[in-house]
This record gives sequence, structure tokens and C-alpha cells, in this order.
Amino acid sequence: MDYQGTIIRPPSEANSIILQITVGCSHNKCTFCGTYKGVRFGIKTESVIQQDIEFAARYCGRQRRVFLTDGDALIIPKGRLLRLLKTIRERLPWVTRVGTYGNAKSIRTKTLDDLIALRQNGLGIVYMGLESGDDVTLKKSRKGVSVDTIIKMGQRVREAGIKLSVTVLLGLAGPERSAVHAEATGRALSAMDPDHVGALSLMLLPNTPLWRDHAEGHFKLVSPMAMLRELKTMIAHTDLSRGLFYANHASNYLPIKARLPRDKEATIDLIDQAIVGNIPLMPEFMRAL
Repeated sequence: MDYQGTIIRPPSEANSIILQITVGCSHNKCTFCGTYKGVRFGIKTESVIQQDIEFAARYCGRQRRVFLTDGDALIIPKGRLLRLLKTIRERLPWVTRVGTYGNAKSIRTKTLDDLIALRQNGLGIVYMGLESGDDVTLKKSRKGVSVDTIIKMGQRVREAGIKLSVTVLLGLAGPERSAVHAEATGRALSAMDPDHVGALSLMLLPNTPLWRDHAEGHFKLVSPMAMLRELKTMIAHTDLSRGLFYANHASNYLPIKARLPRDKEATIDLIDQAIVGNIPLMPEFMRAL
């Protein structure tokens, strides 16, 4: 397989065939993300991608899912994506689902009919970063789009019948806007009503602008207990029709997996128990991205 640079994928795609069709991220400006710093975004040639599919056809018969990387593979024009999905279906007929990252910018390049066509040809899930439902926090993080735009693009994915998994980032707003960030993020998630929510806890990376802001005293980290309070507030303000809310990433202090709305009150009670010290938190040396 032709892998270039750092390859990342969601935890739920750990057993998938990882097919890199783009290199880097077309936005690549978020202050908290260091994954693709110094990497120029590009789309791989169809011949290289075809070679990787042929490799998967020969050696990946046990894997039932394909995940398309890098940062926002959905930015590829619809025609090319359709050809790719049809090739996957023809050469990897045992694959049951294709997933990809998609930011608001890349989703906005696709009409509802485009997304429906992609779903009909195998695209089963889009992983999308909301990070925060607070526009002030998004602007400081250089996300490049407003909360309203992210919500509308998430709703478009859902309307097309594609599963939606949304990532949010605890601690991103710092101590001053912690409560605002938590409440607004819960409201944004409610408006999008995704199938899955993944809450990660902020960890600073040395090659990011946010790291430099922290080193220079312009950004303060939220304490572990404050992150738990953020998580509690976020869940309290999140109303999903039948979605899974995960906070079991390695960066988190308290692993959580809840079906909302069924498990909302029990999850809030669990967080309260952790806040008062009845449940131990993940030690710092065990946290990771």
C-alpha cells in the first residue's frame, strides 16, 4: 500500500482497510491540530489508488470495511469518488461499508443528490469535526467555518442517509469560556443529531499554534475536573434521537459510552461520582492521542 506521511483514522476503523486517497488536509489551519503541519495537500492519482485496491483485493479478504484517508477525502470531486466507490465494490465485493473524514468545506462541495449517489454506491459513514458549538472558540481555533455551517452540513449528510460521527474537543475554549463551550456544543450536537459523538480531551502538541499560545501565556489549559464538568454540561445539553456518545478515547480522563437519551441521567451521575473522587481518573502518563 502506498502510504505517505502520517496516517490517522477513527478508533472504530481500526480493523478497516486504510486506503489513502489524499495526502494531508485541504484546510490545515486549526490551531490545535498538528497532524499535517508542513504537508502540502494533494489528491493521489487514480493509478496509484487502483494499485492499492488491487493489493487489498489480494491480501485483505478478512476486512469488511474500507476507510478513506487523509484529512478530508470527501473534497475529491463527486465523479472521481463515484468511480472509486464503484471500483471498491467491484474489486472488494465483501466490503460492507466505506467511511471517510469530511469537514464542512468538503461536504459543502456536494449537493444532497451528490451525497445520496455516494451513499448508493457504498459510502456509509462520514466522520466530521465540530470541535465546539461556540463560534468564538471556533474562530480562535481557526476552524474556518461557523457553527451554523457545520450544523447544516452535518444535517445534509444525515438527510442523505449516510451515518454521521461527530467529534468534539473538551478543553478547547480554555477556562474562561468552558461553560459556554460545553452548552453550545451540546445544542449544536442536538441540532445535528448524529449517530455517534466522540468527545476527546485537548492535549497540546509541540508543532501547533495552540502549544505556542500556551507557552507564551495566552492560552490556559482546563484542569481535569473542569474537563469533567464540561463533559457533564455537554451531555446535559445534548438531545439525540438515538445516538451513541463516546468519551472513551485515550485522551480522556473518564471513559464513557452512553446511548442517548436512554443513558443520559446515569452518565451524568457517573461523572458526578468522578468529580467527588469516588471514581479514579486516568493518570496523565496513560493519556495519549
